[in-house]
Amino acid sequence: MFPLKDAEMGAFTFFASALPHDVCGSNGLPLTPNSIKILGRFQILKTITHPRLCQYVDISRGKHERLVVVAEHCERSLEDLLRERKPMRYPSYLAPEVIAQGIVKSTDHMPSEKPLPSGPKSDVWSLGIILFELSVGRKLFQSLDISERLKFLLTLDCVDDTIIVLAEEHGCLDIIKDLPENVIDLLKKCLTFHPSKRPTADELMQDKVFSEVSPLYTPFTKPASLFSSSLRCADLTLPEDISQLCKDVNSDYLAERSIEEVYYLWCLAGGDLEKELVNKEIIRSKPPICTLPNFLFEDGESFGQGRDRSSLLDDTTVTLSLCQLRNRLKDVGGEAFYPLLEDDQSNLPHSNSNNELSAAATLPLIIRERDTEYQLNRIILFDRLLKAYPYKKNQIWKEARVDIPPLMRGLTWAALLGVEGAIHAKYDAIDKDTPIPTDRQIEVDIPRCHQYDELLSSPEGHAKFRRVLKAWVVSHPDLVYWQGLDSLCAPFLYLNFNNEALAYACMSAFIPKYLYNFFLKDNSHVIQEYLTVFSQMIAFHDPELSNHLNEIGFIPDLYAIPWFLTMFTHVFPLHKIFHLWDTLLLGNSSFPFCIGVAILQQLRDRLLANGFNECILLFSDLPEIDIERCVRESINLFCWTPKSATYRQHAQPPKPTSDSSGVRSSTPFFSTECPDPPKTDLSRESIPLNDLKSEVSPRISAEDLIDLCELTVTGHFKTPTKKTKSSKPKLLVVDIRNSEDFIRGHISGSINIPFSAAFTADGELTQGPFTSVLQSFKGKVIVIVGQVAKHTAEFAAHLVKMKYPRICILDGGINKIKPTGLLTVPSPQI
Repeated sequence: MFPLKDAEMGAFTFFASALPHDVCGSNGLPLTPNSIKILGRFQILKTITHPRLCQYVDISRGKHERLVVVAEHCERSLEDLLRERKPMRYPSYLAPEVIAQGIVKSTDHMPSEKPLPSGPKSDVWSLGIILFELSVGRKLFQSLDISERLKFLLTLDCVDDTIIVLAEEHGCLDIIKDLPENVIDLLKKCLTFHPSKRPTADELMQDKVFSEVSPLYTPFTKPASLFSSSLRCADLTLPEDISQLCKDVNSDYLAERSIEEVYYLWCLAGGDLEKELVNKEIIRSKPPICTLPNFLFEDGESFGQGRDRSSLLDDTTVTLSLCQLRNRLKDVGGEAFYPLLEDDQSNLPHSNSNNELSAAATLPLIIRERDTEYQLNRIILFDRLLKAYPYKKNQIWKEARVDIPPLMRGLTWAALLGVEGAIHAKYDAIDKDTPIPTDRQIEVDIPRCHQYDELLSSPEGHAKFRRVLKAWVVSHPDLVYWQGLDSLCAPFLYLNFNNEALAYACMSAFIPKYLYNFFLKDNSHVIQEYLTVFSQMIAFHDPELSNHLNEIGFIPDLYAIPWFLTMFTHVFPLHKIFHLWDTLLLGNSSFPFCIGVAILQQLRDRLLANGFNECILLFSDLPEIDIERCVRESINLFCWTPKSATYRQHAQPPKPTSDSSGVRSSTPFFSTECPDPPKTDLSRESIPLNDLKSEVSPRISAEDLIDLCELTVTGHFKTPTKKTKSSKPKLLVVDIRNSEDFIRGHISGSINIPFSAAFTADGELTQGPFTSVLQSFKGKVIVIVGQVAKHTAEFAAHLVKMKYPRICILDGGINKIKPTGLLTVPSPQI
């Protein structure tokens, strides 16, 4: 969008016609309200941008089919040149073919709608009427009522010269004769009665009048979009005197921001559209008792109440005052509007209220998102960073760790997912029209997907859903459509409603990262491995809950498949998904496990107190989940989980650490290490699914153990970057081999509890020299090391039964460590 500059924002309201309540569409569902249809179709108007066109900004839906439109507004217009506060007469500008069509009402259950004659050529006629009025300096048809006016326009078919007839009718023939010949020719072309003979806008632009005028204006070239193959900075120019701009203390910096941003901030600062219209008496309320009908039948039909005149069209535009917003931002300095991206100091710009901004950054997210000044700074910062994408990819990740401003969420998610290239060309090349077998299932799923949202429930939203989903299915022939894919699409489509190509590109990047091979025709092995790892994560973080759920047979297969297949979009409403995915996109593919455990921990007390049937009922109607708490606890769980504990054989293969552009790949939010390090001899090995299911606790790799113990490896083995001591969780290694093997060589700092004598017949831990050490480490990460895999798994399972959290097994046992030269042999005592 273009900057606000010296324009204003205006709002006007109208009513959509109400539909009968007792009529259903062909699908058996209630008819979609006309206001929701308009809401969906309106969105495309927001994409029409040009320096000489007023920009549509927003539309909102109120009660009783009321719609309020917000748009760029100029106080003076062409109308002001011709009239002084007189009503505007829109029918005067209608083309004859539009008038002849009459009023056509369409309903949902019509098999097809007759195409209306209104179109670009009708606009050419309207332009001709406006040019005629400007040329003669008066309004047309002022002496005729509307019906006579329309009749007169239709009779113009019988005349030879429309211009002369109009001039004679309005007593301005002398003025017309004095007009330049090229202007007369232009008017005749525009006011050609038959549309087939009337020129199009492109043909009209070839007229010599425009060729003489066009050199006076700089040609408008639409800026290249963020995701395209065009050079975005090819035509970049700086102001001639940028130094003076920065020194001017009276500069209106807010006017340099886009209209969309200004309106968003206006709403945050307390702007209320309905209140503004009420104050100007555009919206008039009356006591509810006055709206009762005089006579009411049993079927709901009423008689006697006349139509409320407040529901009639009033095209008055109310200017939205920016005084409250400007007053709120009066202490924001000019430097806040031009933040330095290379400054390594504070993320927050320096201003008179910098202390308040720093304090705001520590407040809960829901409060930060409603803070006008804080959001202004975040929006400006993200706007600049995104314009420098992908060069500033890493800094976008860094700032997204703090929070993502809602207004910039769609583009920021695309950057976090690494979307690049000419996405529109790729999307347009996909065949989305040819029928395919999946069409039927898509048609069934869409009307049930987040239909509480007005935008997604509109017919336009449904059409976009169909195209994006079908594009994904067609472009991924090795995968199939599973129920739940529509829910995955919903957040991306909502945030990029006017950019289907970006919604498709984001979804196509999201699925391989978090749902690799989930949409195979036979995905049972992928799902089963995923759920098994999730079970181990529950046991790792909350053994008491894991024990209880296993005892009652309430396994993840019964409740968690929709969670992970849709990445929780089937569970939570969109506003919660936005906050959840803001963090999810900063983590790697194992982060969803932590979200799942965090959800269970919020329901922990109820789950522990109930049996199988009650748990089934609990998850059939999931209670309210505090999403901010869920995010905080997920991050904490992730930080306590060794990377390799969530290893999956069917996860996406590791990617190179740098891309073709030379920009280093972004690392996860919660770790200082590479998300997918290259596989070495110390990495985890794949095991059969049945063996994985038999183990209660997760395995970790020798790499992770070495890293967590901060050991130094000699030889050709390479370890990941080490964590600092302040961030490293304390760790205890329990070696369960017999004492003789332990003495021959063991990991430094480990304790020896031989498996053969570790537990009593009752399953209790046998008291020994290291029992107290083990108990003192309860709550820390405990790694079980042995030589026989079955014994280490059983030992770990015993500890989980005893409610020891964070128990894991060293993959490959002590044999994985022997070649590294890290085993310690105790010195013989003299």
